[in-house]
Amino acid sequence: MKRLVVIHYCAGVIGNEKTKCKKGGLDMAGLLNFGSLILGLIALTIPVVNFIQYKKQINKNRGVLSFISTSSCAVSLCFQILYCYYLVEIEDWSALMDITGAMAFVAMLLLIITIILNTINLIVFRDRTINDR
Repeated sequence: MKRLVVIHYCAGVIGNEKTKCKKGGLDMAGLLNFGSLILGLIALTIPVVNFIQYKKQINKNRGVLSFISTSSCAVSLCFQILYCYYLVEIEDWSALMDITGAMAFVAMLLLIITIILNTINLIVFRDRTINDR
């Protein structure tokens, strides 16, 4: 009987179990969720901070910051898709069924709020640029 060796989604851990990391291993699925949370917060925070600083100073990098905000939203959603793929790979169907509905709702909410905030930010910046000429 052949022994199947599976490379875990853990940093530097090779073993034959699909779901558990050895002691001291870094759980990549946990990092995907943590990274998704941090990038989602960055995506929502950048336009809010730009809007708060609207009256304080002229910031010529608003377009770049809106791009960074949108990109971090996209990468955050990508991390969630990779996490779902990970759950399919390890065949954890119950976890996948538990999180899919909430994850779809939160992903949609993150995308819509990020688009609205960046659009408002760009409209305000455009109006200020037109008035400054």
